[in-house]
Amino acid sequence: MSPKKTTTLNLRVDPAIKEAIKEAAIREHRSVANMIEMLIRKHCEHEGISIPEQQVLFGESNE
Repeated sequence: MSPKKTTTLNLRVDPAIKEAIKEAAIREHRSVANMIEMLIRKHCEHEGISIPEQQVLFGESNE
């Protein structure tokens, strides 16, 4: 299995939002990056926005 491909996302947020996401991540035993990804996935699911699997996105086969 090949390693996951990731990309960097840089963003600016209010310091209070940063502290809140850090606290949320700690409470769920996640990294901040994983917590943000989980929240984005949850929001997209709620809004009916599909997120393709990485194999599809990068044209990889499962062989």
